[in-house]
Amino acid sequence: MSDKAEKVAETLQAISRAGVIAVLRGPSADAAVAAAAALIAGGVTAIEVTYSTPDAAAAISRIRAEHPDAIVGAGTLTRPDQVGEAAAAGATFLVSPGTTAPVATTMVDTGLPTMTGALTPSEVMTALDLGVSAMKIFPGSLAGPGYLKALRGPFPDVPLMPTGGVSVDNLADWLAAGALAVGAGSELCSAADMAGGDWATITAKAERFSAALAAARG
Repeated sequence: MSDKAEKVAETLQAISRAGVIAVLRGPSADAAVAAAAALIAGGVTAIEVTYSTPDAAAAISRIRAEHPDAIVGAGTLTRPDQVGEAAAAGATFLVSPGTTAPVATTMVDTGLPTMTGALTPSEVMTALDLGVSAMKIFPGSLAGPGYLKALRGPFPDVPLMPTGGVSVDNLADWLAAGALAVGAGSELCSAADMAGGDWATITAKAERFSAALAAARG
């Protein structure tokens, strides 16, 4: 295994151990940084700052600096230039909502773990051909744990991470279906909570997700 492949594998293992990735769509970079602190306080230590967040790169850099033990990545990457900016900001993994050759190839070329959006078997195969590390099964709410389990049939060794429709109540079902980890957005850190600066509520939600993860693995 090359050094690059080994580093990708190590990061994916760290994401698997974390179990839950918080998908942050912050109204501002400051809100994203504060939300990350609240999430980490509640035990959710994997953070995906989406590029729908204003000045996302600055938020990533600040979260990395303030929480060096957290796993901090960039999401909603839809253009190649965003990929380079996110990598330069210190993102440790990269996520796109879909799979296109220009964006996926640029992501892979960084040497960082890459997740691109896929739902159908053909989309999974396209992403694999482009060298993508893991599949973001999106929207997860449209598919459900049973669908993810079915995908494991033809793709038993492909890391799958559902995002969208993940909650405290179904987290165990996703993991039992074979998810590498789950991505949780509004159920964990809503736009209203961030806009209102309700960091205590975000921490409480993170604690519930952390407890559900522990129970699922217990």
